[in-house]
Amino acid sequence: MAMSSEQPPFQMPMHESDVLGDQAEVMAILKQQKRIQADKNKEMKEQKSKGKPQAKGNRSKRAGLMFPVGLIDRKLKEMGVAKRVGQGASVFLAAVLEYLTAEVLELAGNTTQEAKKTRILPRHIQLAIHKDEELEKYLGNTTIAAGGVLPGIPSILLQQQPKSNK
Repeated sequence: MAMSSEQPPFQMPMHESDVLGDQAEVMAILKQQKRIQADKNKEMKEQKSKGKPQAKGNRSKRAGLMFPVGLIDRKLKEMGVAKRVGQGASVFLAAVLEYLTAEVLELAGNTTQEAKKTRILPRHIQLAIHKDEELEKYLGNTTIAAGGVLPGIPSILLQQQPKSNK
């Protein structure tokens, strides 16, 4: 019969060393499976963290801003302009204020370097605002304390007066 030529499905090990070898192989396989599972879990956690913003930190930190979003939100509500203030409104306003401040400080820094000084003074801010067209448009009528007077000679003084012969 064909049954006698086939090996039985399960065969008992002959020596104790065979048993220990099989156990070592099983342990190695189990360790490898644990490592694979740990790697999969790590990948899943990374994918989850990429999709959502982190819950830790204040709103300024989460938005990547230096200006205080919470303070701006509170002031918007205290002003009473509207009954409700959306979550994104204070973040957007903080971002706009931060951008404008950075722009003015950059221009004032350039003015300071042109004057060969190391400290930005209110005068430098005043001059920087009036040099830039867009900032002049929005902040031209703003009074800056200790900003000084804008340089320039009024056109009336430039007109030549007719000389009278006496």
